[in-house]
Amino acid sequence: MAKKVLLLCGDYTEDYEVMVPFQALQAYGVAVDAVCPGKKAGDVCRTAVHQASGHQTYSESRGHNFMLNASFGEIEVSKYDGLVIPGGRAPEYLAMNESVVELVKKFSDSAKPIASVCHGQLILAAANLVKDRKCTAYPPVKPAFIAAGAHWIEPETMSKCVSDGNLITGATYDSHPEFIRLFVEALGGSITGSDKRILFICGDYMEDYEVMVPFQSLQALGCHVDAVCPKKGAGEKCPTAIHDFEGDQTYSEKPGHDFTLTASFEGLDASIYDALVIPGGRAPEYLALDEEVITLVKKFMNGGKPVASICHGQQILSAAGVLKGKKCTAYPAVKLNVVLGGATWLEPDPIDRCFTDGNLVTGAAWPGHPEFISQLMALLGIKVSF
Repeated sequence: MAKKVLLLCGDYTEDYEVMVPFQALQAYGVAVDAVCPGKKAGDVCRTAVHQASGHQTYSESRGHNFMLNASFGEIEVSKYDGLVIPGGRAPEYLAMNESVVELVKKFSDSAKPIASVCHGQLILAAANLVKDRKCTAYPPVKPAFIAAGAHWIEPETMSKCVSDGNLITGATYDSHPEFIRLFVEALGGSITGSDKRILFICGDYMEDYEVMVPFQSLQALGCHVDAVCPKKGAGEKCPTAIHDFEGDQTYSEKPGHDFTLTASFEGLDASIYDALVIPGGRAPEYLALDEEVITLVKKFMNGGKPVASICHGQQILSAAGVLKGKKCTAYPAVKLNVVLGGATWLEPDPIDRCFTDGNLVTGAAWPGHPEFISQLMALLGIKVSF
């Protein structure tokens, strides 16, 4: 049976904490309505990039503009199966909003699953939902939780998640894989075919969403996912770029999160992986000049293993000579690379269109992630059933 959930947003919600669950759940076949008090479908919430930067607290910079797809004033709780509350700075003021507090209470009174991450738990405390419940959150939320009567679970790592009854709480966006999986299970979902190993080719200034959304979405399914970058090792970081559509002739760029690699490129054994993912952004421009990257891509394509590439990632496919005879889309500005690479160009209209041709999945830009991920799941034989 199809499921539908509500995502509670506000200005300066954390960038990853709104988009990753939003697009991951859609990729699994769950309908998601994103709303914000005082705003309607088509309006935008600005997001914030929060990350540890060696200071006493996290740094903040501007994130993507997140577009709402439903209106807060039209919510009917009975139509939803669960609620997701992202963190960031938005919960500080949303917790003071009586209409938000009443909405969250209605979900709790109906015993529907509520998944809240990071600072989102301030709203749970304001709604008096954490008394005598086991919960975690970003550590500075602890005093409010203790005052609200919660049984505080210290997050020994920022990937900590706690489930107690209908409440699922996570420490930060690092917890997304378990956080999203627990929420899917609370909705009655089951995952099959996820015993897969997937490799991501990364580089400095790859697009922020285009690496993290599919990376954590696949982890949440139970896949083993590794991210590598030429000349870097496990634990090193790649800075990312936020590419957004803000009314200019081309996309704008802002600094994104720093993405942590999980494996080393040197000595990589490609044979142990079942699929390859190539994020877009600016990294593909120079990765397409790296002969080791080209050799790696050829191994996956010529071996018939699934390859999923999005946006500017197709610059690498073109350079590797693996597009000949293929039907392919990409970000429209990459059309020249695709055509010169010998592929049949598929117009991405609308921009979230994705296509599968044999073992190749291609997408135009990050708005297409739900389709992009679901098409890769189909090639891998991964299913989410409700």
